[in-house]
Amino acid sequence: MGTRLDMSTAYHSETDGQSKRTIQTLEDMLRACVIDFGNGWERHLPLFEFSYNNSYHASIKATLFEALYGRKCRSLRKLNSRYIGPFKVLAKVGIVAYRLKLPKQLSRVHSTFYMSNLKKCLSDEPLAISLDEVHIDDTLRFVKEPVEVMDHEVKRLKQSCIPIIKVLWNSRRGLEFTWEREDQFRKKYPQLFTANAPSTNAAS
Repeated sequence: MGTRLDMSTAYHSETDGQSKRTIQTLEDMLRACVIDFGNGWERHLPLFEFSYNNSYHASIKATLFEALYGRKCRSLRKLNSRYIGPFKVLAKVGIVAYRLKLPKQLSRVHSTFYMSNLKKCLSDEPLAISLDEVHIDDTLRFVKEPVEVMDHEVKRLKQSCIPIIKVLWNSRRGLEFTWEREDQFRKKYPQLFTANAPSTNAAS
């Protein structure tokens, strides 16, 4: 960014362009985090911290993680599976494409794929990903759904008590937990509530 380091004194750090640039970068990242995640942005601060510490810093010519530990951070390259299937090959189309036999759930998807988007199916059954694990709606968008009720509490207000539950979601960003009103969730997702539900705890 063309910054240079100048000597500054305590309480007068205006000449330090590097500090100003760092603060501006952090503000931009936090703003993007709030816009993307909305009211639950603070739950994603560890991801924000990881992203910043794992990004290249020109001033030290390395990432902060490398500077601290002397090695690169071993992070997962892909969080979601890239392939689903297997599907039967119906025909070869031209030189570089194949037509597949897709199930009814994927009837809105075009059945012809380029070779670069396909992978040879292995005979090992556990490697195949069931379509039941992929939650998409009619517009072929990922559907965020609750998986399990993890905990129950009662939020006590001045004149009322509100039962709330901790819900595990199958978010595309990974595991996600939120606290929701129990009465609203019972109406919308009755299948999540069974006779073996955990006992209610009081919280202030």
